Amino acid sequence: MATKQNQTTVRSQGNAIWSSLDAQQMAAVRAKVGASLVIAGAGSGKTRTLTHRVAWLLELGVPAKNILLLTFTNKAAREMLGRVTALIPQGSDGIWGGTFHAVGNRILRVHADRLGFHRGFSILDREDQQRMIASVVKEEGLLATGEHFPKAEVLSAIFSLAVNAADPISAVLARHYPYFTVLAEQIGHIATVFKRRKYEANSMDFDDLLAKPLELLEAYGDIAEFYGEKFSHILVDEYQDINQLQSKFVERLAARHGNIMAVGDDAQSIYSWRGAHFKTILDFPKRHPSASVFRIETNHRSTPEILSVANVVICANKNQFKKTLVAARPSRGNKPTLASLSTSAEQASFVAERIVGFQESGMSLSDIAVLYRAHYHSMEVQLELTRQAIPFFITSGPRFFEQTHVKDMLAFVRFVANSRDEFAFKRMVQLIPGIGIRSAASFWKETATLFGSRNDFSPLFKLKVPSKSKRSWSHLACFLERSKSFLSSPASLIEAVLSTVYGDYMKARFSDCDTRREDIHTLIAFARNFENCEDFLSQLALLGAGDATDKTPSSYKPEKVTLSSIHQAKGLEWKVVFLIWLAEGMFPNARSLENPEDLEEERRLFYVGITRCRDELYLSYPKFGLGIRGKAFYSPSRFLRGIPQWIIDRL
Repeated sequence: MATKQNQTTVRSQGNAIWSSLDAQQMAAVRAKVGASLVIAGAGSGKTRTLTHRVAWLLELGVPAKNILLLTFTNKAAREMLGRVTALIPQGSDGIWGGTFHAVGNRILRVHADRLGFHRGFSILDREDQQRMIASVVKEEGLLATGEHFPKAEVLSAIFSLAVNAADPISAVLARHYPYFTVLAEQIGHIATVFKRRKYEANSMDFDDLLAKPLELLEAYGDIAEFYGEKFSHILVDEYQDINQLQSKFVERLAARHGNIMAVGDDAQSIYSWRGAHFKTILDFPKRHPSASVFRIETNHRSTPEILSVANVVICANKNQFKKTLVAARPSRGNKPTLASLSTSAEQASFVAERIVGFQESGMSLSDIAVLYRAHYHSMEVQLELTRQAIPFFITSGPRFFEQTHVKDMLAFVRFVANSRDEFAFKRMVQLIPGIGIRSAASFWKETATLFGSRNDFSPLFKLKVPSKSKRSWSHLACFLERSKSFLSSPASLIEAVLSTVYGDYMKARFSDCDTRREDIHTLIAFARNFENCEDFLSQLALLGAGDATDKTPSSYKPEKVTLSSIHQAKGLEWKVVFLIWLAEGMFPNARSLENPEDLEEERRLFYVGITRCRDELYLSYPKFGLGIRGKAFYSPSRFLRGIPQWIIDRL
């Protein structure tokens, strides 16, 4: 068999195609048959190693049709297969390469009938899936059990986590959605009915494309034998990001030949919140006791000074494969800079001023990134870049004030400040169960002529609303009557809206409720800069009028600064990187401080942020800022406190 050939028979081992590899990469490429784990550090040429490994197998005589290459994105699959073809123009056709979902779909198109589906089954996208879930909830009459039963988006996230983590729904609720544990029985019932509805419609969602192929392999010996025999060599990219379901799928396929190469970096495992299981990569040698473990530690991206900081940071984690990144590049002479600023506003000014300096020196704005732990950390930088007309685009989501939940909150402020604001009224009342676009328009038409002064909310009590909306409508009307006392304090008004009206709605509506709540806390802190609602709203309107950036990441143009969460920045790099809000409770996130595993993931996230930088790294935090309760004092992140003074410059 090809897998047992002596590696000295490789036809092109002296060929120039191997000359681009360093010694560590080449050792992994030439790994003996069996299980292999390749720990490829940040910037170490993971893709080059993986594609050359495939080329090496082809040169050994392994038929292309017997190689399976699993990736996390279609783009990565296309890039890798393209590189393999460039290396080995003849003989690479027939490799099975693609995402877990794509490979799962390919298997299901042949064997779906074994599970009772027709092979021409439909694939539900997220929107279709949520529509089906919503219809199930409605048909089962669960909306009547409470006004804040989880919306389809939240239920979709719950079901997906349960499938990918191989956990019961009750466990998912307890860990991620504790406020819905009282509804565990009803949510479980919806999941059961939803599963049946998909079957009746001959449809599968994206999670089924992972779960159903594994079901086939576990239930049908002939199918497991066929694919186990077919895939004599399995290679998995970004192995640190796979979940329990994907791990079982890979192990089942590899059971026949045992030739699995897992390539990843445990130090960049940062996606537990979407089901990735850190111990999958950490325990690989336990599952495969005879596995070869390779470390690729030569970094081709960053300067030695940047890597010194990265190495110090990550070595504090207990659970890891120990490694030390070594720079392939020479020193530039400049150390990373740690800036301790007086306020969060000063931090934003510091970032903007440095960016202007780089721009004036001839650097392209596209070579600069501002990275952060959470999207709301970028608000003040967004405002400052807008003020200084510095173009930017955001990969971590919409601009701060364009986010749905922020616009919802601002609708309350606008209507309290001006009860004749039609659009604020319509947006606000549509948050009430049972009230849609038509009802909102009808109510506005009925009440608009009845409003007296700009803060007269009495007409709201006179409207006839649907029975299921009466309680929430009355609650809203009473709140608005009381809200007049908040006109001189927009921060207090937003805080009252959150605690009285919007908080429960947000839990039921959004799968990432906690993150959005943090955004609103940031909005409250920003609002404390203003003495009345009119000034607050006027400032926001003026900032919008002077917008220096396009509104969505899809409008990206080269000459713009990148603003991104670190999660979104993984796999990317820039000449200059600003890592902001490195304050305790912000980064690491306050929720992680009581859980050692979560805290180590936060440190890995910081490490990923550092290693995005090629040339100049800036770390910063404010000493003071306006928090939800007023003035707040911030201490430097514990991650900064572990960095020796002699490897950074301090401002």
